[in-house]
Amino acid sequence: MEPLDFRPATADDLPALVGLLADDALGAARESLDDLAPYASAYRDIEEDPHQQLLVAEREGTVVGTLQLTVIPGLSHRGSARAQIEAVRIAASERGTGLGTQMIDWAVDESRRQGCRIVQLTSDASRTDAHRFYERLGFKATHVGFKLTL
Repeated sequence: MEPLDFRPATADDLPALVGLLADDALGAARESLDDLAPYASAYRDIEEDPHQQLLVAEREGTVVGTLQLTVIPGLSHRGSARAQIEAVRIAASERGTGLGTQMIDWAVDESRRQGCRIVQLTSDASRTDAHRFYERLGFKATHVGFKLTL
């Protein structure tokens, strides 16, 4: 298998990234490639925020994975920053190849490099395979998450 490249996302990656986000039952119900304008606006916000990184995993010029890493300054844990991993997606053709592990390892290493003491993530309650994956990587389900859709 050809090597992977990890790099920051660019605006040119948006169609591929939205395609990854839409490539499952949950994403298909909330994402759309028909109008990329809202994604372009969100991308600009992410790009301008120094606490955000939008990662792309690329193989042979094709985007095959993505995640967003946010560093959150905080007072708890003696004023420690924490990292939030969001929107982890792997192309169907790459699932089971170890790409997800490599991406999470990258995010944890980057979080450590930025001085974070905690790395956290959320996963939809219905994604039981993802829960097992994160637990294999050492993440613990220590909290209950709540969301309010606005």
